[in-house]
Amino acid sequence: MAKGKSKANTPPTIENRKARFDYDLGDRFEVGIKLVGSEVKSLRAGRASIAEGFVRADGTPPVLTLHGVNIAEYGPASSLGHVPTRVRTLLAHKKEIERLAREVSRKGVTIVPLRVYFKDGFAKVLIAIATGRGKGDKREAVKTREAQRDIQRAMSRKRIG
Repeated sequence: MAKGKSKANTPPTIENRKARFDYDLGDRFEVGIKLVGSEVKSLRAGRASIAEGFVRADGTPPVLTLHGVNIAEYGPASSLGHVPTRVRTLLAHKKEIERLAREVSRKGVTIVPLRVYFKDGFAKVLIAIATGRGKGDKREAVKTREAQRDIQRAMSRKRIG
């Protein structure tokens, strides 16, 4: 028998795949997230969407808040549940928050959530500093990705044959 944790009991990872297409991603940070009990249960069930989400660094001193993320209501906690799209506080070191606030103050820079997952029992969010891509940039990214895929196919055929 194999040692370690089985894959069946691990909670799902919720990803924002569209962010990689819509933005040029810079530095990434792993931050904690403040949740209520029914939100944790819903996340463990994989019932969340972060595709529309974004992060703000507002206030003095700056505080990171997660907006636009939908964590579905947890059925058994219907009367004590949570608001699905409420603003949630992100937890990070003071220096990281100040750095993110400085970066966002520049024009065209935003912070996007890339992934929500559990690490050692705690909910974590992987966020990245991002700059938006224009339509032409997106087309160029698709061309580059397809060219790389063709190169990989050709290389794998060469090894086989």
